[in-house]
Amino acid sequence: MRRGVLMVLAAVAAIGVFAGGLGWLLTDARPPAGAPRAQRLYYAYCAECHGTDGRGSWRASLFLLRPSDLTDPRVAAQSDRYLFDIIKHGGATIGRPGMPAFGAQLSDEDIQLLVGYVRTLASRRTGPQPQAYRTVDLRARAAPDMARGRRRHAAP
Repeated sequence: MRRGVLMVLAAVAAIGVFAGGLGWLLTDARPPAGAPRAQRLYYAYCAECHGTDGRGSWRASLFLLRPSDLTDPRVAAQSDRYLFDIIKHGGATIGRPGMPAFGAQLSDEDIQLLVGYVRTLASRRTGPQPQAYRTVDLRARAAPDMARGRRRHAAP
């Protein structure tokens, strides 16, 4: 009788340890206290696949997904418009079906905040981390690029 009770207690303890371990492993990452909105949005929508540091998450690999390393210089070289469009419309339109579209869940302003935050992740690998997260204004960035392009072509 005593041996049976000990076996049941050991089984309950093992199940408790197993469930606690799974709970610890599967708990979503949370942004630090007082995090700006851009970082909170990243943790809510992006960190599950891209990881909290932008280099990818083990959870995505469980489903055989390979999300982009957001600290990679190739991602940093992409235009703000490209990053905005892939967040809003997803990757299926450009041959990256693993990236879902978030246009229905996020406003354009929130997506612009996310683009700015992704830029900070890329800068962590290449240089000092900026102090504040910026909102990306896609209209303001397009005008100087076009002006530079016209000047370049106008010169002999």
